[in-house]
Amino acid sequence: MRKNSLIKLIVCIVAIVGIFLAFVKPLANSIRQGLDLQGGTHVVLEAEDTDVAKVNDDAMNRVVTIMEKRVNALGLTEPIIQREGERRVIIELPGVKDPDAAIKTIGKTAMLEFKDEEGNTVLTGTDLKDAQAATNQQNGQNVVNLEFTDEGAKKFADLTTKNVGRTIAILLDGEVLTAPNVREPILGGKAEISGQKTLEEAQNLAVVLRSGALPVKVNIIETRTVGPTLGQDSKDKSEFAFAVGLGAVLLFMILFYRMSGFIADIALMAYTIMLLGLLYLLDATLTLPGVAGIILSIGMAVDANVLIFEHFKEEYQIQGKTLRLSMESGFKRAFTTIFDSNITTIIAAAVLFFLGTGTIRGFAITLGLGTLLSMFTAITLTHYMLKLMVDSKLFEKPGAYGVTGFMLWKKEDLKKEDLKKDA
Repeated sequence: MRKNSLIKLIVCIVAIVGIFLAFVKPLANSIRQGLDLQGGTHVVLEAEDTDVAKVNDDAMNRVVTIMEKRVNALGLTEPIIQREGERRVIIELPGVKDPDAAIKTIGKTAMLEFKDEEGNTVLTGTDLKDAQAATNQQNGQNVVNLEFTDEGAKKFADLTTKNVGRTIAILLDGEVLTAPNVREPILGGKAEISGQKTLEEAQNLAVVLRSGALPVKVNIIETRTVGPTLGQDSKDKSEFAFAVGLGAVLLFMILFYRMSGFIADIALMAYTIMLLGLLYLLDATLTLPGVAGIILSIGMAVDANVLIFEHFKEEYQIQGKTLRLSMESGFKRAFTTIFDSNITTIIAAAVLFFLGTGTIRGFAITLGLGTLLSMFTAITLTHYMLKLMVDSKLFEKPGAYGVTGFMLWKKEDLKKEDLKKDA
């Protein structure tokens, strides 16, 4: 039994340490990073009531959907688009290279109109099927090729047939993009918008046309650019804080609880890998508050182990039980306290998640997940490995487990308290 327990213990330790060393950095780097870590552009849009359209819940949901289409079409890395309150939308563009162009593109209402010389609107963006940027091979101009729906093609054919020799104005958000002269009817359901200075400008116009017009008017009320230097500085400091926090905790546990602390440290490595893995699988966005939540949950994971080991110490010094029985009793006695304290933390994290916004929710996610995992590793993984170590009798002296260390209450003091109660 001693040999089997020792083999199992060694396998557990080697596996956890090996996985930690191999995957902790790749996992940490693969998690999506927020604006405060990566740098980029932060935009706040606010919807406004007009005579044509009023702001309501359905309109705001459509605004978010259209914004997602526009931002994703720009090819930006891991953007964040989320609604805030009744009228606002927050857009974060990590790592964006040209914030002015991006803001200009996503902020357009994109109301496309085709008007005749009398000013009558015959076609709108709702008749559009597709829009693609291209370079005209004949004159080298940057253009946007439009393709209409079946109904739109009929309207366009009718418009060009009735206006041969006249101009048709193509407007976006009330501004004339181009006003070509109709030489002959166009029956193929396709048109071309010219006048774009660069191909990138044509591509951005094609993006807003493909995504459709916004149902309500939106205004850009805030823009904030986080430079890559500031973002990298925040990232470096957060990584340093994480390393220092984890290192200090590992050292503290070994100094105060010896081999029990060593086992807790191994479980803490497993906890870190599991937490990073879950954040990666959930496609979570890691921000500075999220890093703070991880560091805080590490402290809570150690707090659970401290409670267990102190009860372990009490059972051995005061009750005089054997090493194995003291360890088992320590885990049983600490369970209720650990469970209650962690449940209250999880409730607080849930409230922050459902009522908070932005980075507050990121903090709540990392804190909540970290608390659940810390409770799991402290109660199960630490217990299992410590039991294997005691059964293997690799260390037979109680001092090796930190149970002979300092206690605030001595055995004699507790006996006096018991006599007072009896009297």
